[in-house]
Amino acid sequence: MHSDSQIGQVPKGFDAFFTKGVFWLVVAVVAAFLFFQEGIDALLKAWQTPEYSHGPLIPVLSGLLFLRHLKSVPVNDGPVDTRLPGFAVLVFAVLMAAFGRLIQIADIVAYGLILWVGALLLISFGWKTGRQFWPPVLHLVYMLPLPGALYYGLSTQLQFISSEIGVWFLRLLNVPVFLDGNIIDMGVYKLHVAEACSGLRYLFPILSFSYIFAVLYRGPMWHKAVLLLSAVPITVLMNSVRVGIAGYIVNNFGLDWVEGFSHFFEGWVIFISCVALLFLLARVMLFFHPSKMGLAEALDLDTSGLGTQMMRLQFIRPSAALVAGALMMAGITVFWGVVEPQREAVVINRDPFVLFPREIGDWQSGAPQSLESSVARVLGADDYHAVSLTRSDAAARVDLFMAWYKDRSRGGTHSPEVCLPAGGWEIAEIESQNVAYDTVPGGVFSLNRTIIQKGVDRMLVYYWYEHRGQRTASDFTAKLHILMGTVLAGRQDSAIVRLITPILPDETELDAAARLEDVMAPLLEKLPRFIPWK
Repeated sequence: MHSDSQIGQVPKGFDAFFTKGVFWLVVAVVAAFLFFQEGIDALLKAWQTPEYSHGPLIPVLSGLLFLRHLKSVPVNDGPVDTRLPGFAVLVFAVLMAAFGRLIQIADIVAYGLILWVGALLLISFGWKTGRQFWPPVLHLVYMLPLPGALYYGLSTQLQFISSEIGVWFLRLLNVPVFLDGNIIDMGVYKLHVAEACSGLRYLFPILSFSYIFAVLYRGPMWHKAVLLLSAVPITVLMNSVRVGIAGYIVNNFGLDWVEGFSHFFEGWVIFISCVALLFLLARVMLFFHPSKMGLAEALDLDTSGLGTQMMRLQFIRPSAALVAGALMMAGITVFWGVVEPQREAVVINRDPFVLFPREIGDWQSGAPQSLESSVARVLGADDYHAVSLTRSDAAARVDLFMAWYKDRSRGGTHSPEVCLPAGGWEIAEIESQNVAYDTVPGGVFSLNRTIIQKGVDRMLVYYWYEHRGQRTASDFTAKLHILMGTVLAGRQDSAIVRLITPILPDETELDAAARLEDVMAPLLEKLPRFIPWK
């Protein structure tokens, strides 16, 4: 780095520019933009959803945090300490992104991009100085969408908590209400939890805001930790208040009135209220702190000199690590651009579920059922089939549901352990068991045997995952099969199959299991046409 008197000077001539570190920095950035393009495209797509619409602000805010921190870093006229750790991180980031591109999981490419940013800082400033910039790099994580399974599991649990607290508020207001799974039942009117808890979509931007708040906060470290961790309970609390008010309006004025309230209150009102509570929490903690520091003093909001700090970047010294990193990025980008178009797209030959037979052994299926648009959107399946099976001498029906995904690596199905409780069913028992149907191909596999209950009603559930003829009860194992299938055969398709039958009051679990097992063998014979093995 150069002295303060050199800040703002412009190198003379192209040769001078070519020998500047900024030239190789630009080469590395341009090459990385092309190489990490799949991850960037995935981010742009995720940012179009309400939950992650704050995403475009994250790189900007991280950049501002970096420039603010740079003000506290002295200009270095001497040699820069070791850059090798940065180059090692760069190689790891490129390998991670290459792996993500190979198996066509764009989220992994995006994770690699964040590591690449950290690596570039370590190379440019050296290990001792560069490692100080971890807060703005870590903040970039908030621009990434959560993995599908984690997102659905987390959002479902938070929705239930919000609903429970919202119902508690309603009872305080003497509103008769009953919570049935994801349904807030007020007798004449009902609110669906997915609609009642849409305010949770602001959890992710509030998490980002609380992170920045904690970084700028000058109080004790435990204060920072409390402010960072409080984002989740504050958001859930505010959304519970929203649920309670919505329920009160519905109970007293009808459903028509709550729609306008929801559009108004689920927007900036929740976000601003949560931010206000964060400020209030910080003020309360400072009040009891011995320093008696005011909130204005505790927040470092000085934004002066950021432009000057940005100009310092042009004086980054060229180094073997920076040049090698830039050339490596350019080389692998060109190499991948030549090799990837030669990869042939895999054609999956399968019959659509609309052609699925109406007869499965001795069982007859009714007309296929359509899912509600909101449920189908969350399911995200490329094809699904939902029917009820009956047999003339059977005591009860068997419900069959199948969903097929052309590319499950990009999200898709979430476990019935999430969606069944969302329908108000409590999982009373779940276990993995091995089954054997030797008369059909692939007839030996594991499935989940689950008993669900709602009040006095109980049902027996069998479900499993499929990928290229491999059937398993474990969602994690299914993902491993998809990963191996992607590497070996270029396929990410997968499916889930679920059978449900009621356990009648006058029968045992074995009687209900007998019905499911009677359907299993003829069903397995027909599946390969619709859930292909090869």
